[in-house]
Amino acid sequence: MPDRPVLWLPRRVSDATVARARQDYDVVLNEADDVSPPERIIEMSAKVDAMMPCHSEIFSADVVAKLDPRLKILANHSVGTDHCDLEALRAKGIAVTNTPDVLSDATAEIAMLLMLGAARRAVEGDRCVRTGAWDFWSPSFMVGKQVSGAKIGIVGMGRVGQAFARKARGFDMEIHYFNRSRLSEADEHGAVYHDTLESLLPEADFLSLHCPATPETRDLLNAETLAKLPAGSIVVNTARGALVDEDALIAALKSGHVSAAGIDCFKVEPGGNPAFADLDNVFMLPHIGSATVRTRDAMGFRALDNLDAFFRGKTPKDLL
Repeated sequence: MPDRPVLWLPRRVSDATVARARQDYDVVLNEADDVSPPERIIEMSAKVDAMMPCHSEIFSADVVAKLDPRLKILANHSVGTDHCDLEALRAKGIAVTNTPDVLSDATAEIAMLLMLGAARRAVEGDRCVRTGAWDFWSPSFMVGKQVSGAKIGIVGMGRVGQAFARKARGFDMEIHYFNRSRLSEADEHGAVYHDTLESLLPEADFLSLHCPATPETRDLLNAETLAKLPAGSIVVNTARGALVDEDALIAALKSGHVSAAGIDCFKVEPGGNPAFADLDNVFMLPHIGSATVRTRDAMGFRALDNLDAFFRGKTPKDLL
């Protein structure tokens, strides 16, 4: 690169990412590692050439309108871009990239953990042993729902959905999926395609969400769609909290129509929905789907690859 662009890292990314970034950029770190309000984002845009935001930094149309012309690119440290008004950013002439591919397996692992934990009553079991309340056993004690051989419905068969399907095959699950378009026969690996969500839902002993959050998918799971699931089904969400009407899911969990849920993302983050905490049949994690050392390094390096290409006058691989 002919010059050293100034790069702002608004969150604490991996040490390996910071070290590599400092080789070619003048790096500005947010040492507090807190969420930057709009005022800080706008202020920093006059001081840097590039930013590497996470989903916690919100680039709404109002924020984008106030960004300084110095800012040239947002190299997102995420796959999802629902925190960015892409149309407004394009109109402003700011390039936007993301980090696909590299976090698919880590996120699929969390989906598998949540599915198994919800199915086998991990929250109740852990509490029982941890509190010293385990003083009884019988054949009817802590009976859960078996994953092996069950039907899994996958909503969104992109990179993460396909990675999850590969892992589900290891449990001999019968895979059904709904996607905007059908995969090739080679990529389906025998999975059953549904061209509507309504067709998929009645088949899903387990339902796992892997689609992006868009205006069209907001509250995709609601009272009406949840009612189409088989009684006793289990819901897993490692995609985005906006996909689920949380009040409707809570009602379905309380009624037993949905027997359990595994949740890694919520409408309000951080914090989640405290109403879920009252339910023993909910296994929750704090949005850590991609939180492995290998994946965090890979995400940071993918974002830097995009920045390097941009500042060398090339088209970034993941330009949106």
